Amino acid sequence: MDLFFNNNVTEGYKNHSQIARRLTEDWVERNMFCPICGHSVLNHYQNNKPVADFYCCCCHSDFELKSLKSSNKILSKKINDGAYDTMISRIKSYNNPNFFFMNYADGAVNNLWLIPNHFFIPAIIEKRPPLSANAKRAGWTGCNILLSEIPESGKIQIIKNSIVIEKEEILAKYKRTKSLLTKNLDSRGWLMDVLACVERLPNKDFTLNEMYLFTEELQAKHPVNTFIQPKIRQQLQRLRDKGYIEFLDRGHYRKL
Repeated sequence: MDLFFNNNVTEGYKNHSQIARRLTEDWVERNMFCPICGHSVLNHYQNNKPVADFYCCCCHSDFELKSLKSSNKILSKKINDGAYDTMISRIKSYNNPNFFFMNYADGAVNNLWLIPNHFFIPAIIEKRPPLSANAKRAGWTGCNILLSEIPESGKIQIIKNSIVIEKEEILAKYKRTKSLLTKNLDSRGWLMDVLACVERLPNKDFTLNEMYLFTEELQAKHPVNTFIQPKIRQQLQRLRDKGYIEFLDRGHYRKL
């Protein structure tokens, strides 16, 4: 995998954002395999397809690329995306693409993450204020993707600090996350929220009482539900069944 951009593809371009998009998309087209099925190449959608940038011709997975010029070693907490209503609609229809998030500097890729589409829930999409009446697209409302709200299990690193991760490791990490896949949006939201809480606990072994400390936070995210603690226990059972935690004893668990 060649980490450097091909500057020849930007000949004739003057707009900085267009140059960045051309460089990064060309890099993906030349270097990336499908991190879902392992096929050796990804194809670029033509004519600016609104729902994705790339697709795999074997497993038919879609991918959208978001890039940021930065030498930062960590994933940004949030990143700008398109129209809020469009993004929410895509998530609710379970037709949203998988996302690549790229950091680059000095003409080369420093870090690249894959976030599978089943980690996207409405709660991680932040609505931006609408454009003012004087703006060219007055009233248009964009959104931010709150990457900090996504469980760490869903942030699969492909390139880390200019070091390429082994393909087999990437495929194995994605395969493990497939156990979390569910088409029920409410069920997906609860599972992701509780998994994120589990990952924030400092120790590998933890207790139910420690999980109950997140009750108020989860209540704010799910205001309609009035039985938060039973819901926490239910999601811990689901995470156990999916191989993310194990039960040690009554009220005691261990991260796997």
